[in-house]
Amino acid sequence: MQGSLVFGFTAIISIVIIICLNNRNSYYSFFIEFNNAHGIDKGTPVRMRGVNIGSIQNLRIQPNCVLTLAKINSSNIFIPRDSIIETNQTGLLNEAVIDIIPLASLKFPNEASLSPFSSDCENSNIVCNNMYLVGDRGLNYDDLVRSTTRISQRFDDPRFFNLFYVFLQNGIELTDIILELMVGILDVTSIGYIYLQKFLSNSLF
Repeated sequence: MQGSLVFGFTAIISIVIIICLNNRNSYYSFFIEFNNAHGIDKGTPVRMRGVNIGSIQNLRIQPNCVLTLAKINSSNIFIPRDSIIETNQTGLLNEAVIDIIPLASLKFPNEASLSPFSSDCENSNIVCNNMYLVGDRGLNYDDLVRSTTRISQRFDDPRFFNLFYVFLQNGIELTDIILELMVGILDVTSIGYIYLQKFLSNSLF
């Protein structure tokens, strides 16, 4: 009886360990460094080719950057190292997302044996587990508002209107000069045509 209990307990522990190991290897993580958080927080989606493939698990402020830990939902999702990683804002609430934009197609011979956890990952062209990457800033709502404000301020600036008025006045004067030249050319052409007709008529008769 005790032997059966021990065997059953050992089997349960083995199954739990196997499940934990399988779950551990079912996803992988890597670090992304940003100059600014740009609205990133825990749970921020990570997308590749427009599809959610993971999320931000942790975020820490460093003296010169913001370091985030990205978790990818499956170890079968291969991310090319030659990719752009940038923060964007989408939706009506301007929610932050991290977009991974691959710049090249993956080419490796042993796709079945390669994974972010394999020993050959470091020599491959995919992102490995616990790798350190650098991200950039992409489309940002604050930048758009700031640019719009600057443009509106330029239009409200009297110096801009004075400069625009001078440019418009010079354009009108230049147009008048061009019209006068065209009229002069037409007059010269008409006079030449009349003299040519007289010359031809005199030469024929």
